[in-house]
Amino acid sequence: MDKQTLAFGKKNYILLGIGMAIIILGFILMSGPGSTETHFEPDIFSVRRIKVAPAVCFFGFIFMIYGILCKPKSDNQKTTSTDIK
Repeated sequence: MDKQTLAFGKKNYILLGIGMAIIILGFILMSGPGSTETHFEPDIFSVRRIKVAPAVCFFGFIFMIYGILCKPKSDNQKTTSTDIK
């Protein structure tokens, strides 16, 4: 059987997993109690929910794009110059 070549390498999947974890962390930072008709919650305008969490999510999306665009090492790149004659 011939070994299948995948579009992504192990490094790509690790980077994508880290990026996804960062995005999930950003959404967790955005969560919190909401306002109702009878009670106003001033926490919806906190710095954590308005500025920090979207920045964390944006960084996570940029990290995921890097993980997609990062080129996996091919067999030719793994060999050293001493192996080639």
